[in-house]
Amino acid sequence: MREQYRSTPLHESDLAATPMEQFAHWFAEAAAAALHEPNAMVVSSVSADGRPSSRIVLLKHFDDQGFVFFTNYDSRKGREIDANASVCLLFPWHPLARQVIVTGEASRVGRAETAAYFRTRPHGSQLGAWASEQSAVIASREELTGRYEELAARYPEGEQVPVPPHWGGFRVAPDMVEFWQGSENRMHDRLRYARDETAAGGWRLERLSP
Repeated sequence: MREQYRSTPLHESDLAATPMEQFAHWFAEAAAAALHEPNAMVVSSVSADGRPSSRIVLLKHFDDQGFVFFTNYDSRKGREIDANASVCLLFPWHPLARQVIVTGEASRVGRAETAAYFRTRPHGSQLGAWASEQSAVIASREELTGRYEELAARYPEGEQVPVPPHWGGFRVAPDMVEFWQGSENRMHDRLRYARDETAAGGWRLERLSP
């Protein structure tokens, strides 16, 4: 299976001064193209013994400080990130023949930021954050739904659900961001911002061979 990518070449002069500005441009274009969940990203972490793992998570916020997602801190990714803060994010925007690859350091966001986001979640999702001991082995789906039903009875619709102490956000502060755009004959464009305090704006832009 192979697809011939056809797109306008991506030049250094086309890119913004910083990777977060450029990401905002591409993210807006992905959203405007009506891609399904353009904020879906692959988050890769590494365990203390060097074993990598990946999963799809939804980006919930980004700004000049980095990319934010939320999770159960006791999950596999939560425990791995606490042990090794180096992570990689991948946004696979296949219909646009584009990828964005981010490497950086993850750190927990403050509880106030976590609580503010938790309040925006649907009631059912708030209950789900309590019901699921994410990544833990369970006996059956009935065990999970039983926990959820108990919580639903304790916190009916309209009643405030407390923020789980084991649940919160991570912010990934990038040190490298690559913008990949497919082109014909595997002559893809790969432009990467690398953090460099000696460069203008704190970032060095470099082209990689495809």
